[in-house]
Amino acid sequence: MQSLAGCIERIDVTITLGTSGEVTLTYRVSAEIAALEIPALSTPRRIDGLWKSACFELFIGNFEDENYLEYNFAPSRQWAAYQFAGYRSDMAELETNTPNITIAQDADILTLSATLHLPDSWRARRLRAGISAVIAKKNGDISYWAAAHPPGKPDFHHKDCFAVQLEARSAS
Repeated sequence: MQSLAGCIERIDVTITLGTSGEVTLTYRVSAEIAALEIPALSTPRRIDGLWKSACFELFIGNFEDENYLEYNFAPSRQWAAYQFAGYRSDMAELETNTPNITIAQDADILTLSATLHLPDSWRARRLRAGISAVIAKKNGDISYWAAAHPPGKPDFHHKDCFAVQLEARSAS
């Protein structure tokens, strides 16, 4: 993900899907970190509204129907998880374990890694992912980043954003 969003040079993301349904993401933000609004570390807990400031997001859909999952991870280690029956419809909290979230930062790199476990019913599906980030700067500006965007304003729920096909690593 790359843009000319002021102090943010780029965001790189790696994602892996394990054979047991674990997903590991690492977001690496190359930026003037001092200019970003990064919440202080706190005890990991579920909280709504993370997308209003600094938030890294993962959307997981499948090829068979319109259902999808949304996961949000904040640099504070707060998180959220939701399930949807269709485009922005029938949203419900996703019952899941607390993801493992780690943070590292220096003057020009912020790294957030998160490991989560997909629900059992999602593990055998052909999956696609939408990988995105909301980055807030101390001056109040917010930028929206995604591996792919639909036409028009940013909408991470749109199927055009689900641009990464996930395949489980083979057990070796």
